[in-house]
Amino acid sequence: MPSTDQYFTRFNQAIDGYSLPERFTYPFFYQPDPLCMIAAKQLQQHLNVQTVWHHDFNETGKMFGVLLVQNLQGELGYLSAFSGTVADKNLLPGFVPPIFDMLLKDRYFIEELNEITSVNNQINALASNPDIAKLQQTLLVSQQDFDQALCQQQQLMVISRKSRKLQRAQGLIDLNVEQLAVLNQQLARQSIEQKNALRDLKLNSQQQLAQIQQQLTRLTEPLKSLRQLKKSLSASLQHKVFEQYQCLNSSGIARDLNDIFKGLPLPIPPVGSGECAAPKLLQFAFKHGFRPLALAEFWWGAPPKSEIRQHLNYYPSCTSKCQPILNHMLAGMALDPNPLQIHDPETKELEIIYQDEAMLVINKPHDLLSVPGKLIQDSVYSRIKEQFPDATGPLIVHRLDMATSGLMLIALSQRANKSLTKQFRTRTIEKSYVALIEGELLQTEGIIELPLRGDLYDRPRQLICFEHGKSAYTSWLVLAVTKGRTKLRLKPKTGRTHQLRVHCAHEKGLGMPIVGDCLYGQRDKRLHLHAQSIRFEHPYTKAEMYFEVDSDF
Repeated sequence: MPSTDQYFTRFNQAIDGYSLPERFTYPFFYQPDPLCMIAAKQLQQHLNVQTVWHHDFNETGKMFGVLLVQNLQGELGYLSAFSGTVADKNLLPGFVPPIFDMLLKDRYFIEELNEITSVNNQINALASNPDIAKLQQTLLVSQQDFDQALCQQQQLMVISRKSRKLQRAQGLIDLNVEQLAVLNQQLARQSIEQKNALRDLKLNSQQQLAQIQQQLTRLTEPLKSLRQLKKSLSASLQHKVFEQYQCLNSSGIARDLNDIFKGLPLPIPPVGSGECAAPKLLQFAFKHGFRPLALAEFWWGAPPKSEIRQHLNYYPSCTSKCQPILNHMLAGMALDPNPLQIHDPETKELEIIYQDEAMLVINKPHDLLSVPGKLIQDSVYSRIKEQFPDATGPLIVHRLDMATSGLMLIALSQRANKSLTKQFRTRTIEKSYVALIEGELLQTEGIIELPLRGDLYDRPRQLICFEHGKSAYTSWLVLAVTKGRTKLRLKPKTGRTHQLRVHCAHEKGLGMPIVGDCLYGQRDKRLHLHAQSIRFEHPYTKAEMYFEVDSDF
């Protein structure tokens, strides 16, 4: 076995006062072990001073990871890794190698990649044919001309039909029987001629469009075939590449990515699977006899454009790429419990602020679900259902995140639900929140308009996306600034998932996450976000209703 000393880093400070973790880190929701935090700071110091390689982290930030391990001699230290590539390299001194090095392509990869490149070049050459663009434009203009001519002919027929109707009615008054018969024949002939004209227009236009389409198809059909060939070749190469990622677990069992993702809702591994820091670290540890004790991953450098990543902050492993892989790699190991599955209903009372025959206004405590989850059934819905068994309808009109506290409306009838739901849909309901964010704002108020969409690769996180995101609008006002934190009033005009949390945390928003936001910031005792007030129209009486409940922070 080759030497692993270059990858095993010893601590440069005394750690005798620290105890070893009893179980391995649950990687998808965790507070870093103190020894991992020391290892991370030591790695960060190295990143600040090393001069062997260069990467502009001010331009492109990266995720780094440290794995607390014991070597074969029982010494305590850590392994380091980065996600993807750094300085355009897979291999850098002191960092564990990738599970499979894509930059060291085997011959058959080069041959297949060259074939895909050749097909792609053919596609580009054919697609650049100016005749294709000309025919597409001709087809578009011809279709528009046909639609316009068809519309004009149909309008003419409508007008003529009305005119013939009037002539017949007038003929009954002014003409004798013989004259009326001649008039009716003339009007009938006119109707037939216009119908024939419409038929001929449709036939001629369809023939012209078909001829243009045939010319266009002769040019684009080879493109279609080549694109299908490229897709097939790419899928085949991708499958072979994923076969090379032989991921180990503590029992020495290896499974490739194709096998790991087989049977999942997304059976094809996402691009970049196996390239994150956590799988690299565990693979190296299992392969070379290190005993993994704890894991931590942190962001270093500038944030991505869409995601929320802040310099030096710790983040969990992603759900789409890493979760299936780590579920295999960590199989059989004792893990910390998933905090999201730890539930103590005794500490979370549900306070009813207002009640009548139509509805309730409740004050939801933090860390209580609005509706039952996959693993936890206790929720606002289940408690209201138990307390009001005769209530009809879905009860829940709108939701708050599990971690968010504050006011919620509950409909006790179908009629009330329909009215309140419509008010939310038409955005006539006014809500305001209070939040505590990390940092001090220079301005006292403002507006954030950043479109949001779900992160397909890391649910339930949300992304800023100007191309496919849904509009999201938030106004904010500073209430107080204390000890480096700012208390805000937030008023969302839209109700997108995690809207307030993302608008606060993203650099194009306030750039300061809400205190305790474990998804977009750092964990704390709780998420400091509270739905403080709500104004709406009563579903039965139509009277204006207003409620306000202060937060406990």
